[in-house]
Amino acid sequence: MSVTSPTRNAPVAEPGRAPGLAAVEVPTLVLIAATYGWWLALTFAYGMWPLWLIAPLGALVLVLHSSLQHEILHGHPTRWRGVNALLAIVPLSLWLPYRRYHDLHLTHHINDRLTDPHDDPESNYWNPDDWARLGAVGRGLVRVQLTLAGRILLGPFWRIPRFLRRELRWLIADERRARRYWPEHLLWCVPVLLWVKFACGMPIWIYVLTMVIPGNAILGVRSFAEHRARPAVNQRTAIVEGSYLLGPLYLFNNLHALHHDEPLMPWYEYNARYRVVRERLVHANGGLVYATYFDVARRFLFRPNDVPVHPTGGVPRRDAC
Repeated sequence: MSVTSPTRNAPVAEPGRAPGLAAVEVPTLVLIAATYGWWLALTFAYGMWPLWLIAPLGALVLVLHSSLQHEILHGHPTRWRGVNALLAIVPLSLWLPYRRYHDLHLTHHINDRLTDPHDDPESNYWNPDDWARLGAVGRGLVRVQLTLAGRILLGPFWRIPRFLRRELRWLIADERRARRYWPEHLLWCVPVLLWVKFACGMPIWIYVLTMVIPGNAILGVRSFAEHRARPAVNQRTAIVEGSYLLGPLYLFNNLHALHHDEPLMPWYEYNARYRVVRERLVHANGGLVYATYFDVARRFLFRPNDVPVHPTGGVPRRDAC
């Protein structure tokens, strides 16, 4: 996942339940149980299995857990929001509070603000003033991350500290939601850290460097080409087809235009639904379609996929305060 604290917080609307969904979605519950079980088994195997095997598998399970958090904040797998939150709130990746992510990501789904750096917390664009303040070194680091290689190798070391610095400023400034969510998040970090350090005997720095950071890098592949700034709202969201390796890890969020079009749809219905509405989605998004993530890499591994500054500079919401 890639999130930043936006300059302004737009109102956040809680997602409802899509009509026709079961009260409890069994496939998602099974996957949640399997993911936590996978994480427990892999971390407990530290010292018994070689790190070169545990680390990449651990990174993959963190990617899947992040994808499940994204699924859950959109109203799955039950009709009870409190139950859903408990299923997602354990911070296996440590750095991102689930409830904070919940608010920021739903703000991202205000589609008329999509990609605008003032109001979209997942925008990769900069407004001119912030870009000027960034300085030459900072601007160079951002430009490197406009390539897929830079996003993978440098992205986690840029995104995570930048998010935490902003959150610290918001905590100091007594920003309401940050003050409410961070103490709860830190309490939930305690059992994760105790399990990793004492039950599994794994140094926390090894867990972070070999699982958390690589997991975030893999998530950066998904977010790298998801959106672009265009006047037409529907043309701001991409589709990556044929993602047989990463698609399941992302719970098919590679079909991103479909997700923004029907955000309440459960992950296991994406592929069938996409086959039905593909022609309409591709026409609406102006043909912003990649064959696979290998296609994305072929085009942008060492070439920038976009410009750093928002084409219009970003426009603050008139009703923002």
